[in-house]
Amino acid sequence: MESRTAIREFIVDNFMMGREASDLTDGGSLLDLGIIDSTGVLELVGFLEETFSITIEDSELVPENLDSIDNLVAYVARKTE
Repeated sequence: MESRTAIREFIVDNFMMGREASDLTDGGSLLDLGIIDSTGVLELVGFLEETFSITIEDSELVPENLDSIDNLVAYVARKTE
């Protein structure tokens, strides 16, 4: 499964309860849109580490890596190269 599809499905399944999946754009900020909070970031990190066999360091827990689907896809690509 493509990383973008896996990430989107995880976010929709775990954080979009009561919201339309169409509200989730690839470039939209997950934090600013209220889709994910600090606890959700930890869940997301666990999913990424398990699904893509990567290790995410504390110093990498920044919006540039984790705050949108586009950022997440690019981050996973860098980590799995």
